[in-house]
Amino acid sequence: MAELSNPIEEQQQLLRAAYEEFNARKLDAVLARFHPEVEWANGMEGGHVFGREAVRAYWTRQWATLDPHVDPVAIYVNDEGNLTVKVHQVVRDLNGTILVDTTVHHVYRFAEGLIQRMDIA
Repeated sequence: MAELSNPIEEQQQLLRAAYEEFNARKLDAVLARFHPEVEWANGMEGGHVFGREAVRAYWTRQWATLDPHVDPVAIYVNDEGNLTVKVHQVVRDLNGTILVDTTVHHVYRFAEGLIQRMDIA
């Protein structure tokens, strides 16, 4: 008998892998987990960036000046039925000095099995 798939577990696994790839700077691998029309929160400048190539450009700019590292602490379904990830975020300058050490919440929506939108709560 075939196992039934669990979309929530699959989405949680996808998110864990995406965080690992982001921290390892495996840009193409993490972008492959995004819907082509992804909407991604721009934590540096505000608003959102739209599409994989815009996220690539945003992260490339970010990594040229900062060294962010994000570790998921918990992943849960929120009241709207989306996944929220409680994240321990440490941001260093390029010399290694810690600029930010905090906890944030990222809220995700999915489409076609891929990350479609991320908001910072």
